[in-house]
Amino acid sequence: MRPRTIAIDGPAASGKTTVGETLARRLGYLFLDTGVMYRAVTWAALRDNVAVGDEHRVIELAEELEIRITDSTPQDDGRHYTVLVDGDDVTWHIRSPAVDANVSVVAAYRGVRRALVPVQRRLARQGPVVMAGRDIGTVVLPDAELKIFLDATVEERARRRWEETRNRSDGEIDYRDVLDSMRRRDRIDKNRDVSPLRPARDAVVIDTTELSIDKVVEEAHRLVEERGCP
Repeated sequence: MRPRTIAIDGPAASGKTTVGETLARRLGYLFLDTGVMYRAVTWAALRDNVAVGDEHRVIELAEELEIRITDSTPQDDGRHYTVLVDGDDVTWHIRSPAVDANVSVVAAYRGVRRALVPVQRRLARQGPVVMAGRDIGTVVLPDAELKIFLDATVEERARRRWEETRNRSDGEIDYRDVLDSMRRRDRIDKNRDVSPLRPARDAVVIDTTELSIDKVVEEAHRLVEERGCP
């Protein structure tokens, strides 16, 4: 029998969302990118002029927001899902450079994670699931039957994020700014006190630096079938 819970972790722009969504669709599983929840809280804080450094107020905001993620949309703009905050479609707003620069600070707050992790676990109980994030295999779903950790060099991940942002922006995006932001985010994610970014001890690590998405999906699918063998 195939593993029913699949955790995919990794740093920003390592391919978690695309690989996870593609794999879930191939398997007929639910897909959830938990990172969008932290991005949604960050976006809401910026929208409401709440200082990202105001931990207490950011936690209150995380507890108040209604965040919904749906996998169906009539729009054809490259999205993998639709993210709704209090009923408003913020799917692309949460991918802005401003959110990129601040989401790791928000995600490091214990109270924010305390508000969102139970929601993520409830969603996982709805059926076979592929869940992507930074602490799925270590914290959210520590008993996941298959754990995968995707990684890539920071330069390659910054290039991917730069191209993604440039394709959706009318203005000029400086690659060096994206690279600096990525390095800063890595430091925060790996060194935070709560749920630091690291592979679970039983995770399979895949370096995606020189691999196409198709190759990574094929490797992940091979692992699924391998774990399903008697």
